Amino acid sequence: MARSGAFCPRCGAEIEPGDGPAGDDRPAAAPDGRLCPDCYFEAFDLVDAPDRVEIDVCATCGAVKRGNRWVDVGATDYTDVAIDAVTEALGVHVEADDVTWEVTPEQVDETTIRMHATFSGSVDDRLLTEEVTVPVKIGRGTCDRCGRIAGGSYASVVQVRAAERTPSDAEMARARAIANEVVADMEATGDREAFVTEVAEVPEGLDLKVSTNKIGLKVARRLVDALGGSYEDSETLVTEDADGNEVYRVTFAVRLPAYRPGEVIDPGDDDGPVLVRSVRGNLKGTRLATGERYEADFADGDAPDARRLGERDDAESTTLVAVEDENAVQVLDPETYEAKTVPRPEYLDPDAEEVPVLKHRAGLHVLPEDSEE
Repeated sequence: MARSGAFCPRCGAEIEPGDGPAGDDRPAAAPDGRLCPDCYFEAFDLVDAPDRVEIDVCATCGAVKRGNRWVDVGATDYTDVAIDAVTEALGVHVEADDVTWEVTPEQVDETTIRMHATFSGSVDDRLLTEEVTVPVKIGRGTCDRCGRIAGGSYASVVQVRAAERTPSDAEMARARAIANEVVADMEATGDREAFVTEVAEVPEGLDLKVSTNKIGLKVARRLVDALGGSYEDSETLVTEDADGNEVYRVTFAVRLPAYRPGEVIDPGDDDGPVLVRSVRGNLKGTRLATGERYEADFADGDAPDARRLGERDDAESTTLVAVEDENAVQVLDPETYEAKTVPRPEYLDPDAEEVPVLKHRAGLHVLPEDSEE
C-alpha cells in the first residue's frame, strides 16, 4: 500500500493519499496542505455566530429598526423578531450541505433573549453538529414616525364646517373615523409617513391635522362623498427643504350642507314638510303629506331655502286611531291625547296599531319607519 509520506501537523498521524477534505480556509496543514480528517473537523466551524445581536424597538409603536429604516412588525412578543435577527447574523460554512437548525429562545429579562441554536449539516459526507448561543439585546428608542407625531409635525389641515350650522356630533365622529380609515389604508401599503397628528374640536366644527397633503385630500374627498357638501383647498408656504424646494402646508376647507339626513324641513312650496334622506348632490327627501319623492331644484343644490321643523329622532310613537279615507287618518296627539286628522302618506301601514309622528310648528305628520335613502 502506497504511503503519502505526509503527517498531520497537529496529531502526527500519517495522512493517507486522498485522505481528508481540501480547502484554502483550513488551519495550518502538512506540507501538502492537509490535516487529517479528525483534526480538520475538530477545528471546523460549521457556523459563524456573532457574540451578540442588538435590536432597536420603538417604545411607542413597536416598530423594529432594520438598517436605516423602521419596519412595522405588528408584534407584542419579540421572540420571532429575535429569531429573524439571529438568522440574518449567522453565517453557515460554504462547504456545508443539507444544513438544518432548531432554536430554543430563553427569555432572560425584558430586554434580553438568549437564543440556543443547534445546527446540523454534512461536509464531505460527514455529519456535523454544532451548538451556539447568541444573546439578543432589545433596545428601546423612538422611530422617526413617532418622533414626528410627538413633535406635532403635520403637513395638512382638514377643516370640517357646515353651512349655517355647526357640524353634529355624528358628523364629527364620522370625520374622525374617515381620517383614521385613510391612514389605516395607507399604513397597510407600508407607508409609515401616514398618521393623524391632532384632532381638535373648535367652536365652528373640527380640525384634523394630518401628516401629508395626500392624506388631507383623501379625507376631504371621502367626507364629501359620505356626508355631501364641498371642499376648497389653499396653500401656505412654510419652509424650504434641504434642496431649496418650497414646502407648502395645504388646508382643505370642507363645508357640509345646511341640512342633514333625518331632518324635517319645509321648503315653502305649499306641498308640505319633507323628511331629508340625502344631501349628496341635490337635496332629496320624502313628502310627509303624501310619501312622494322630493328633490330640490338644480340651482338650489343641497341647500334649498327652507325652514327646519324638527328631526326624525324627535318622533314619538302614537296610536293610529282610524283610517278615514285615501288621504287622511286619525292619530292621537302625543301631547294632548286628542284624536286628530292628519294627511295619510303612501308609506303608512293601515293595519299598524302605532305609528311614529312628529309634532312641529306646521302641524302633525306621520313619519316613515326609517329615514334611510
